[in-house]
Amino acid sequence: MKLKYNSPVILTFTFLSSIVLLIDSVTGSKIIPGLFTVPGEFAFNHPLDYLRIFTHAAGHANWMHLVGNFSLVLLLGPILEEKYGSRDILLMMLATAGITGILNVVFFDSGLLGASGIVFMLILLSSFSNFKSGEIPITFILVVALYLGQEIYRAVTEDNQVSEFAHIIGGAIGGVFGFLVERSKGGKKPATDKFGIKIE
Repeated sequence: MKLKYNSPVILTFTFLSSIVLLIDSVTGSKIIPGLFTVPGEFAFNHPLDYLRIFTHAAGHANWMHLVGNFSLVLLLGPILEEKYGSRDILLMMLATAGITGILNVVFFDSGLLGASGIVFMLILLSSFSNFKSGEIPITFILVVALYLGQEIYRAVTEDNQVSEFAHIIGGAIGGVFGFLVERSKGGKKPATDKFGIKIE
């Protein structure tokens, strides 16, 4: 028996985020505010601020924040990475971080950090696991209603430190990715014989 690095993108992201928080904890919060947070006041002439649009996903406020996000990343990520491939899942994660970062700069004057946008992208993406052409999975509808509906409700009724905006955008991106990728594959129904029995 030997250990296998079975999900390189997800595991690397997990270890990177953990190392970032560990170093930040040891140095007294020296690196996350400056390198792993989308700034509240974006400086368009500051090259590092453009990088932070993506790196904010690896920054977390504390260990509870990190564990809450990565319990789902590690649950869903390896399955999705195996299905879509490491390159595609990496591109989806980068796109999710980039889009949520840019929209945060455009519409809000508060900072943003954490992988929750990616978490919600993975949640919505996973609901497309049995997508067939011409069909909308009921699981997708239920996930949208439960997860995104809850975030929209919180955004309207609560005033807290959690960015429901990033959750909603991440989930929407996951839904779009799931639909586009599965449709590009054809999403064909399995063949059946004359009795209507599926042929695997």
